[in-house]
Amino acid sequence: LKCKTLCVTEMEQQMYPTVYSLFFVVGFPANCLSLYIAWKLMLKGNSMAVYLISLSVSDLLYTVTLPVWIGMALQWNISDGLCSVMYLIMYNSFYVGSGLLCCISVDRYLAVVYPLHFHWVREVKAATVFSTAVWILEIFVHILLLHHIGELESFSYLCNQHVPMTHNDADFALVRVVLSFLFPVAIMTFCFQQIMRSLKKSTSILEEERRKVGVLLLFLLLTYIVSFVPYQTVMFLRVILEPEQCSWAQRFRDPYLVTVATTTLNSTLDPILYCLINDSAKREIRKVVKKGRRSFIKKTTRIQAIS
Repeated sequence: LKCKTLCVTEMEQQMYPTVYSLFFVVGFPANCLSLYIAWKLMLKGNSMAVYLISLSVSDLLYTVTLPVWIGMALQWNISDGLCSVMYLIMYNSFYVGSGLLCCISVDRYLAVVYPLHFHWVREVKAATVFSTAVWILEIFVHILLLHHIGELESFSYLCNQHVPMTHNDADFALVRVVLSFLFPVAIMTFCFQQIMRSLKKSTSILEEERRKVGVLLLFLLLTYIVSFVPYQTVMFLRVILEPEQCSWAQRFRDPYLVTVATTTLNSTLDPILYCLINDSAKREIRKVVKKGRRSFIKKTTRIQAIS
C-alpha cells in the first residue's frame, strides 16, 4: 500500500523557515562558544567537558543543517543524497545526544554519590573513551536496524521513507523510541533522584554547591523531556496506528512536522544551560569577554590614532 505523495503544506512552508532561522541564529554561536569553553576546560582536566565537546559537535552539526531544512520546506531543488545526509545528521543528534546526556548524568552521579570511588571513570581519558563508544554504538545500532529492514544498501531510504509506514518501518521506529528516549530518560531520572537524595543527606557539601548540581541536572532532564516527549509520542502513535493506513499517515503529517521542529530546542538550549550554570564555564566566558573587550579597545585606539 502506498499513499499519494504528500505535498509540502502551507504550515511547513511558514513554520520551518521562521523557527529554524531563529534556532540557527541562537544555536550556532551558542554551540561554538560551548565548544570553545569545553575545550579549554578539558585541557584543565575537566572530564565532563569531554562529553560537552562531543555534545557540542553533535548539536553544531545539526545546527548547520538548518538552512538546508529551510530550503526543503521552501521546495528548493535538494538532491536525495543531500536530503538523506540531513536526516542522518538529525538522527545522529537525537541518539548521540541522548547517550552523551546519560554519560553526563552518570558522571555527576558517581561524583556526588560515590565521591571516594570510581575516580578513573571521571578522568579525561575515560571520558574520551566513553564519548567515542557512544558514537560507535549509535552507528553500529543504526547499521543493524537498517540491515533488519533491508535498506542498508539504499542511502536514499532516509529521504524517501514509506508513506504510510510499513510494519518493518514501525518496528524500526519502536526500537529507536525505546533505545533513544525511554532508556535514556530512565537513566537520567534515576541519577537525578539518587544525586538529590545524596545531597540532602550530605553535610560536607555547601548548600550553594548542592543547589547548582541539582539545578544543572534538573534543567538537563527537563530540557530533554520538553524537547523530545512531543516527537517521541507522535512516533509511538504512528508505530501503533499508521502502518499500512493512509488516513493515519495524513493525520500525523502536521503533528510530526511540528514535533520534529521542537526537537531542535534541545540542541539550542544545551550549550546555554552549561555555560550559564557551570561555574568553570562562566569563568572561561568572562575571560573570553575580557579578551574581546581588550581587542576591541586596541582596534578602536588604532583607528582613532590613524584618523
